[in-house]
Amino acid sequence: MVRNEVPITCDNWRNKQLNEAKDKIWSEIKRCFDIEENRRDHCLKLAGKLLRGFRTFLSTTFLRDTEGTFVDAELPSKYASLISPKEWETFKSKRKTQEFKSVSETNRQRASSPAYLYRKGRVGYGRLEQSILTKENSSETSLPAHVLWKEARVGKDGKIKEDVQQIFEKCETLSQSIVPYEDTDCRSILSRALDVPEYSGRVRGKGFGITQKSLNIKKQKTPSNKELQQTLEALKAEVLELRKERERDRAAGFKDTSDKDSINCNFQPTIPEGISPCHLYLARPTYRMVGKGKVHNNLGELLHTKPLPTGSLKVSVDIALEKDALLPHPDDVSDATLLGDAIGSFVAWPTDLIIVGYETPTKSKAKDKGIAREIESVASQKEIPVAKKTEISKRTGAKKKNPSKYRACLHTYLETTDISDGCVRLIPMDGAIFGFEYAEPLGKEDFDQILYHTQLSVGVINTYMRYLYDKLMGPRGLEQRFSFLNPMKTNLTEMIRKPDEVRTYVVERFMADTDREKLFFLPFNTGDGGHWLLVAINPFKEIVYYLDSLHNDWTTYPAMKTIVDTIIQTVRAQRKIQVPKRKANNITWNRVECPRQRNNIDCGYYTLRFMKETLLMDRTDIPSDYFDEYRCAYYSKDQLDEIKEELCQFIIELQVL
Repeated sequence: MVRNEVPITCDNWRNKQLNEAKDKIWSEIKRCFDIEENRRDHCLKLAGKLLRGFRTFLSTTFLRDTEGTFVDAELPSKYASLISPKEWETFKSKRKTQEFKSVSETNRQRASSPAYLYRKGRVGYGRLEQSILTKENSSETSLPAHVLWKEARVGKDGKIKEDVQQIFEKCETLSQSIVPYEDTDCRSILSRALDVPEYSGRVRGKGFGITQKSLNIKKQKTPSNKELQQTLEALKAEVLELRKERERDRAAGFKDTSDKDSINCNFQPTIPEGISPCHLYLARPTYRMVGKGKVHNNLGELLHTKPLPTGSLKVSVDIALEKDALLPHPDDVSDATLLGDAIGSFVAWPTDLIIVGYETPTKSKAKDKGIAREIESVASQKEIPVAKKTEISKRTGAKKKNPSKYRACLHTYLETTDISDGCVRLIPMDGAIFGFEYAEPLGKEDFDQILYHTQLSVGVINTYMRYLYDKLMGPRGLEQRFSFLNPMKTNLTEMIRKPDEVRTYVVERFMADTDREKLFFLPFNTGDGGHWLLVAINPFKEIVYYLDSLHNDWTTYPAMKTIVDTIIQTVRAQRKIQVPKRKANNITWNRVECPRQRNNIDCGYYTLRFMKETLLMDRTDIPSDYFDEYRCAYYSKDQLDEIKEELCQFIIELQVL
C-alpha cells in the first residue's frame, strides 16, 4: 500500500499533501484487519518507516556498486508499475547531491558502531519484556525502561559489559533520588543517565512506536498553595455530598434504586406483629437477597438481653444464600460478623431491608446449601428503578408474567425423585443430531446448574442442542442448512490428547453433506469445565465464525485453530478441490462482535443463545458485528432466564423424570 500510494520522491512523511494517501492506507488496513482507531498513529509511523526502508533498498541495490560508488542505473523493470520514469530521475538526482551523501555517511557510521549494542537479534523490546515477565511469573504488566534496556544488552553468555552496568546503576541511583513533585525534567530516567541529545517524543528502552503520549509521561510541576487549597476544598465538598447521599438513601429505605422487581419480591412497607418468615437483603454494593429467616416483631423485643439498634428488628437466620456477606450489625455475643456464621442464631437487621414472606418453598435441600453471590448473572444485579417499572405496567395494564414457571415445576418434580440421592436421568439423542445415537445422562449437578444459574456442563449444553433440533430445526426444515458437532468429542482436552479421533469425527460429519452449503455449530469448551464459546464452521466456503462472549480471539486456543484448519484442508482434499499451493492455508476466520458476558458464569448461556439466534435468522453467514435484530452489549437477565425456562419445559415434556 505504501509503495502504491506514496511516491519515492517524498522525503518528509509529515507533509500535509500526503494526508489523502495516509487515509487510503489506513482505510485499507481497517478493511483487512480488526484494529482500533487509536492505533492509527502507530500504523502510519510504521508505514513511514517502510517507505524509508524501500528508498534505502532502491539506493543500495540499484544506485551503488560493490564499492559504494554511485551508479546511474535505469528504472528497474520490476518496479515500473510503482515508479514513473520522472519519479526515478528525481530520486536519482537527490541521491547525487553532496548534502545527501553527507547525511548518509553520518548515519551509516552511527549505525555501524552504537555505543551500547542491542544484543537480542530480531526480538523487539515488547516481546523481550513479555518473556521476562512470564519467566519471572510476575503480576506486573511492564518493566522500568532502564531495566528493559539493560536486559536487551545481555549477551547469550549472560555477561553484562561494564559500561552498560554503569548506566544501569546510575538509573537506579536517579530513581531513588527523584522527588516527583519537585522534578521538572520531562525526560525519562534512562535518557538522563545516558545524557545524550534527544528528539521530541522519544522514549528510550521501549522500542518502535512507543511515545511519551502513549505512556502518559507528562512534565510535572509543583502545585501552588492556591491549587492545593482548591483540591482540598473539592475533596471536602465531595465528602459532604457523599454524606448527604447516604442520609437520603437511609431516609428513602433504598426503595427507589433497588432491583426488587427483577428478583420477584413483593415489598411490604410495614411488618406485621409477631413472628413472620422473611427474606433478608443488603443494599451495598447492590440491592440483593442474601438469606432467609424469621422476623420477630414484638413490642419490647431484646437481642441477647440488650436493646435493638434503632431502625432494626430481631431476626433468626435460617438460610444463608451469601455466606460471606457482612452482617449489618455484628453479633457481640457470638462474635459473628458473616451471615454464614449466624445461621441458627438471632441478629439485628435493618427494618427497610426485611421483606416479609417467602416467594418459593424453603424445604429444598439444594437451596439449603446456599447460593454464592458470584453465581448470579450480572444482569440480575443491575439497578432498575421500581417507579419506572410500575409506571410501564400501569400504562399497559398487563399482568407480570411469572419468569420462573417451568423452573418451579421442575424443582417440584425433582423433589419427588431419587436424583438427590445420586441417580441420573437419560436424555435420548437421535443419530441425526450429532452423527451417532446415545443417551445423555443428567444428574443432580446438571439440574442445579439450570435452577440456580451456575456454570453449564456439557450435558446441559447437549440437551439444549436437542431442544433446538426438535423445536426449531425440525419444524422449520433447517436441518438441511445447519448441523451440530458434539462438544464432548471436540473440546480442547480431546483435541490435545486425541487429535486424530477429533479429526475423524468432524471430517465424517462434514463429508456426510458435501452436496450443499451447511453451517456446523461447535460449542467449544476449553476443557475441565472451563470457558464456553461458539465456533460455527462453513466447510463448503471454508469460513469459520468465532463467537466468544469474553471477546478473545482464536489465537487464545492455537490447538483448536490448528485442528479446525487441518479438518477443512482434509475435507477439501476428499472433495478433490484443487487450490494453488500458496493458497492452501487461505481459510477465513471471522471474529464476530457478539454480546459480551459480564461475569465468569454466563458463557454457556451466551453460547446457547448464539446458536438459537442464528437458527432464528436462518442464515449460514454471521455478520462481523452480529445480527441487527439481536445486537446488544450484553444479554439481560430475562434473555438468560429464557434459556433456562426452555430447558426446564423441554425436560418436563420429555417425561424422563
